[in-house]
Amino acid sequence: MKLSKFPYLVQKEIFDHIKHSNLFWLSLFSKTMKKFIKSSQTTRFQSISRITYSGFANKWYVWISYKSKNMYTMEEYEGTELIMTMSDLDYENYAYFQLNVSGKKIDFRVPDEYPFPEACFHPSHKESTFASIHNHLLDLFGDTVEYIWITPGYKYFIPQLPNLLLCVNIWPDRSEMVNNLEAFFNSSPTLKHINIKWIKLLLISPESRFYQAESIRIIKPRPPTVNIFLRNFKGRQATLFSCECEVSDLIEFMNRWRSGEHSGKLEYLSIRGTFGARHRNGVLNANFVKHIGPAKKPPTHSVPDLSAPEPALTIKPNTDPITSHFYIVRETDNRVASVSIQGPKFQFGVWKETEEEFLRMVK
Repeated sequence: MKLSKFPYLVQKEIFDHIKHSNLFWLSLFSKTMKKFIKSSQTTRFQSISRITYSGFANKWYVWISYKSKNMYTMEEYEGTELIMTMSDLDYENYAYFQLNVSGKKIDFRVPDEYPFPEACFHPSHKESTFASIHNHLLDLFGDTVEYIWITPGYKYFIPQLPNLLLCVNIWPDRSEMVNNLEAFFNSSPTLKHINIKWIKLLLISPESRFYQAESIRIIKPRPPTVNIFLRNFKGRQATLFSCECEVSDLIEFMNRWRSGEHSGKLEYLSIRGTFGARHRNGVLNANFVKHIGPAKKPPTHSVPDLSAPEPALTIKPNTDPITSHFYIVRETDNRVASVSIQGPKFQFGVWKETEEEFLRMVK
């Protein structure tokens, strides 16, 4: 018996228990089916947090991430499903069939290694194939979902698609031209996360879109790189590894944040370097740093980690926790930032709460 012959409520009940990946494939078979899935699954699709494209060379994977609850403990967790693969490998030796995806006929084959078809295309059709699939996903799941493209390097294929965020690893060698990188930053989709080894930030314009990435992780930045970065970064989260930093750099950064002059979007900053007693005393004893009595327990700061949007994000979904008796207050809106120096690590976590609201969370 055809599914369409069932009453609406019966059809909806069936679709409510179908995996996201199967809903995606069903939506490809007809406009009527896609329309029904969109209308009947509106509430369920609101739990989808992102669609992730990952891969390199000739193979790409599309993952869906969504919020779900453990049926026994009712604890919320983030689930992931691989919903399709794509390849521009030679597939002439495989039997294939065609589906119309957003007005473009795309070839699909049934591989042995996956429980669903794989899109296959000639390398010259790569851009148009990704555009068709992306437009279908965008129409099916909506523009409130994050669509993230993860690439192992900036010289790999990166499509220009609407609503697409980019996560990129950059490991420049000595011959790499900074102006080539800056041209890449300024021509890329919106930058979600950059994982980059030290480059000459002195040569990157303060107005570069590099500094506007939501999240940046820098490996081995050298003086005066840290200070330059802190002055220009306009994103939400940053982590700097294996770096040298002066007490004056940290004091200047906190003062600029406290005055509302800079870092208005910042949520989390971590600098892992060669900090010692001089840094700790110099930073935490600054006259604008406030402290909570040692007998009281401060709240712990942690936010969703933007630096690891891989499908396996369930391993570390949040930033490292900050539990500190020291904090500063922003003059423009009275919001609080926790400040911590423990061993070689400086951490700075911005709260949504005002000082009054923050102190109510102290136990």
